[in-house]
Amino acid sequence: MTAAVGTALLDRVATAPISWGVCEMPGWGYQLPVDRVLAEMAAAGFTHTELGSLGYLPTGPERLRATLDDHGLRLLGGFVPLVLHDPDCAAETRAAANRWAELIGRAGGQFFVTCAVSHPDHWRHRPLTDPEWASLCGFLGEMDALVGAHGLVQVFHSHFGSLVETDAELARVLEGSDVPLVLDTAHITIGGTDIVELLDRYAHRVGLVHLKDVDPALGARLTAGELSLMEAVQHGLFPPLGRGKVAITEIVARLEESGRDLWYVLEQDAAIAEGDLSAVAWLRRNADLSLDFLRGLVPARAGSGAIHNNHRFPEG
Repeated sequence: MTAAVGTALLDRVATAPISWGVCEMPGWGYQLPVDRVLAEMAAAGFTHTELGSLGYLPTGPERLRATLDDHGLRLLGGFVPLVLHDPDCAAETRAAANRWAELIGRAGGQFFVTCAVSHPDHWRHRPLTDPEWASLCGFLGEMDALVGAHGLVQVFHSHFGSLVETDAELARVLEGSDVPLVLDTAHITIGGTDIVELLDRYAHRVGLVHLKDVDPALGARLTAGELSLMEAVQHGLFPPLGRGKVAITEIVARLEESGRDLWYVLEQDAAIAEGDLSAVAWLRRNADLSLDFLRGLVPARAGSGAIHNNHRFPEG
């Protein structure tokens, strides 16, 4: 599901609690109070957010809607880690998926963001066997129907530390299923995929975009095992848009030229220590800088952002 045709680019840019240090990965850093995070989102100009870490925002749909309404926000979707590769976990996985799909759907969301993990509470990346790949890809088809019954669109998120992390693993999902893709510009880059080349073949499979940039030196240390993901994030793995190695301008141009008016989620994964007020100010500064970068993109077609500066979509 996409926004209405002709909607301006910046009206299709949402955020997520991870940009304020609230992460779906187990054992992450300090989580700021909900009202403070939502107030910061609204003050930055966002109108939509993803759900964030399951249980961080209210888990009752009416209360969730009311909490977001209090800050002038609406729900776009939610990131849900699921065990898809192990048939012995199928009943538990279906129950969890149905529970979260009901919450997201009844709260007004559009997207069910599926991530394949080894265990919901203990993520560990490891190679899968062929039967496990068959189970994972087959389960994605089942999830399409399950979340569709709640009025949602399933989109698949490859992610560092999940079971689909590398370029080869992402290819197994794209070739073995029909599920739309979350184009996470940072995690896909860290996994070794050239996003421009990916778009040459699979642009039609992009259902949702997670926008973030990558510091290449820190990305190399992460993939080499010198840093954990949280350590790399704390060192600045995901800088404001336009200040890392990802070809954000070209990627957004390609997507906007499709005329599909996709939703973008501005994510700059953060991990903060309790009481670090300077870190909170830094999170808001990064969000503002990234929004300024997006405002500076010259529109490639009607329906894109409208303020011009030095950032320009490629010609042709």
